[in-house]
Amino acid sequence: MKRITIITALLLLVVAAATADERPRARDVGLVVGIFPTGELNAITDVSGVKVGHSTIIEGDDVRTGITAIIPGPGNLYTHPIPAWIHVGNGYGKLVGETQVREFGEIETPILLTCTLCVWSAANGLKEWVYEQPGMGEHTVNPIVGETNDASVSNMWADPVQSEHVFAALESASSGAVEEGSVGAGTGTQAFGWKGGIGTSSRVLPDSLGGYRIGVLVQTNYGGILTMNGAPVGRELGTYSYRKELHAQGEVNRQEDGSIMMVVATDAPLNARSLDRLAMRAMLGLARTGTFASNGSGDYVIAFSTHPDVRRPRTSDTPVVTPSLVNASMSPLFAAAAEATEEAVYNAIFKATTVTSSRGTLKAIPVEDLERILKKHDVLNWDTSIGSGDGSD
Repeated sequence: MKRITIITALLLLVVAAATADERPRARDVGLVVGIFPTGELNAITDVSGVKVGHSTIIEGDDVRTGITAIIPGPGNLYTHPIPAWIHVGNGYGKLVGETQVREFGEIETPILLTCTLCVWSAANGLKEWVYEQPGMGEHTVNPIVGETNDASVSNMWADPVQSEHVFAALESASSGAVEEGSVGAGTGTQAFGWKGGIGTSSRVLPDSLGGYRIGVLVQTNYGGILTMNGAPVGRELGTYSYRKELHAQGEVNRQEDGSIMMVVATDAPLNARSLDRLAMRAMLGLARTGTFASNGSGDYVIAFSTHPDVRRPRTSDTPVVTPSLVNASMSPLFAAAAEATEEAVYNAIFKATTVTSSRGTLKAIPVEDLERILKKHDVLNWDTSIGSGDGSD
């Protein structure tokens, strides 16, 4: 019986991967967000030094979860931490390691995303992985682990995430294209009542604005009234918060609560205060997708800088001078962070595949219907359809 269950789980993984490959990203259908160009991969890994890996866990008939690992830079993160900040948009959630980051303005481990009741097991696995890295001694470490609740399709009470899954995600992390949708920490999560998951996007500023890169990765599990480039997608599809109360039309897949984890990376030389300001702008991009940060939504942003000159040694007998952009240079980065966050959410929704378990089903948004709505509201191909951009039209 156990062997049959394992084979079934493996088949589900293969089918999900094949289906995800067939689904487009937002830009594949012409949904172009904002004004700045993307990086080569349109992913958080366009920021130099950032790696992402997943471990997807499909076990039996009721576990649909996983781990997504973000390694923010090369080398020993403990001896040479990376400047970072955590912004709390709405604090209904569990984010291991948050207080030390907000005290020191640095992170000293990779970042893990997982399911709500998996954070402590994941943190323990991350601790074990860190101690195996070269140069580590008997120090305390501050693992960074965020979460969203995938209980609608996964039994998180079964403690499904263990150290081997953490190691698998970290050791598979690469600087290449990032798998999106129903994978890793996004395996069992939703967005606006549809299947959501992992999404990512990036922006590259022109040389005249510094030439810096911004990359965002999201783990969606929140609700509201889905909006894409201003088009009222949620209303058109009849899936949005409070529809039943407003229209008294039977049962609907109502999702106003939930959570989202947002990870923002940049190669701009920023200190912790500037990263705090940058993280707040991810919330503005999130708002454009149609959320209102409900009472039961844990909305968190982890922002960090990969610029090699802003990393300081953990200990030093003399002052350490690091560069940092002045406040007046931050505005283009703010705009890029908002754009990349918005598009990362759309990519999560587009790429997500239907996930079913004995606990329920989260359906993938129907791409054909979605394209029809976006065309109806004339929100596609804005990069070519809104004129040359030089003011002559």
